[in-house]
Amino acid sequence: MEIKKKWPFKVGTTSFIDPGPIVDNVKKLGPVFDEIELLIFESQPFMTTDGPVPVLPQADEIRELVRLSREFGVTYNVHLPVDVSFTSASKKERILGVDTIKQVVELCAPLSPSTHTLHLEFTPEDAGGGDAGLERWQGRALESLGILSPFLNHLSDISIETLEYPPEHLFKILDNLDVDLCIDAGHLIKYGYDIKALFERYGHRVPLIHLHGVDFSHENPKDHQGLDKTPMDRFLLTFEVLKQFDGVVSLEVFNRNNLQDSVNYLNNL
Repeated sequence: MEIKKKWPFKVGTTSFIDPGPIVDNVKKLGPVFDEIELLIFESQPFMTTDGPVPVLPQADEIRELVRLSREFGVTYNVHLPVDVSFTSASKKERILGVDTIKQVVELCAPLSPSTHTLHLEFTPEDAGGGDAGLERWQGRALESLGILSPFLNHLSDISIETLEYPPEHLFKILDNLDVDLCIDAGHLIKYGYDIKALFERYGHRVPLIHLHGVDFSHENPKDHQGLDKTPMDRFLLTFEVLKQFDGVVSLEVFNRNNLQDSVNYLNNL
């Protein structure tokens, strides 16, 4: 499954293809891929009867990831935790979110990540607030990113990911701050959003595209599948974008079968 330096863009995949620690996955994937998406989804300690157990990577793991980067010539991007919020209606929760993201960015600094990908949660309560609710949500996101900014080398170290809500919700944030954009092509395909128009507007600020298949044979389409599950007519606009892209494409799947099917699909293009 050799794919390193094969395409105009870098090709990566996630650090959870095989069950087990990030380091073990990088040892298997680093020789094959250009970049690994380090999945740091959880941040809050796991509580046990003996006390809290940290879930973030430890210093020895970071040192080993640095060594593996040098050995394999592989780079990293970091998917930031999704168990904290920059957009919660609670200021206390937003401050916790900023403090947590700051901690993770500092922890991963020795890895020189190409980007740090951040979710901006948009809840049903936000959606139910109409235009005024959207403006409040955007205001909370802008405030949180503004608080985080002084702790970064540059705000563009953060890339905001497109999720289930319309990408237009992010425009005010992107137009007011020098934050980058992570285009999740699978999400855009699943929800029927226009990747080409989005790329034409912000493509110069997209370091990373998440690419995964969407299986529309289910009543609720399933994403993060092999790319072969996506009907070609739904993939064509994404293919046009990929032909213009020279950043990192992360095959955002979570098992070997979906990864192999996705690599085969890219090769067949």
